[in-house]
Amino acid sequence: MGVTDISWNVKTDYTRHLAEKGMREDGRKPNEYRKIELEKNYIPNALGSARVQIGKTQVAVGVSMVVGKPYSDRPASGTLMTGVELTPMASPMFESGPPRPNAVEYARVVDRGIRESKTIDFDKLCIEEGEAVWLVMVDMHALDYNGNLFDAFALAAISALLDTRIPKYEDGQIIREETSGKLPVGKKPIECTSAKIGDMVMLDPSLGEDHALDARLTVATIGDRICAMQKGGNGSFTVKEIDDIVDLSFKKGKELTKLL
Repeated sequence: MGVTDISWNVKTDYTRHLAEKGMREDGRKPNEYRKIELEKNYIPNALGSARVQIGKTQVAVGVSMVVGKPYSDRPASGTLMTGVELTPMASPMFESGPPRPNAVEYARVVDRGIRESKTIDFDKLCIEEGEAVWLVMVDMHALDYNGNLFDAFALAAISALLDTRIPKYEDGQIIREETSGKLPVGKKPIECTSAKIGDMVMLDPSLGEDHALDARLTVATIGDRICAMQKGGNGSFTVKEIDDIVDLSFKKGKELTKLL
């Protein structure tokens, strides 16, 4: 066992000890987010972009669009592709190379929230039925990892999509210097993540809480409707805990929507 492993074991024990007393390492209440900042148009050359910071966790999202063939079962609909980049620049825990399972999970959770909420009207992205449609690509990058990348990625992705403009398409060519209008985005799903350590359930887990958690639940909402949920960790939640998490997600979702 290396020095880093020993350090994390001590940190995890301390975080769990605090949770037993109903406390958090940064002094927050169980239902509190860290400070949230949102910056739109963060990447000048992207069709849409945003930077989100939750506490010391920071991410950037850029949107690009290409023309491709539609799926055979949806010949007149565009599609969505999401990807997450976790590099050593954001945390020494991340490694360079092919996407790891955690990066795939982050991308899938954000993707599910967007798809299930029908955020994008994909039928309006058809260029020629059965032949050509717009593919919307959402690229998410972790800049600083200090816990809860789920909510940071999701908030930045929606913000970026809301500002995305479609490139002009003429004579089979994409003219990237010109745009033909805004991406047809009509809904704003918000994802809120809660973690359980021992018997304590807390919103927006920090880095130490991310490592110490027994279970995690991300709830994507639009107004008063749930559009997606994702459970993580080896532990479990009681029915009451799930109900409380959902209620809190509705409340915080409405608050975070105002940032958009």
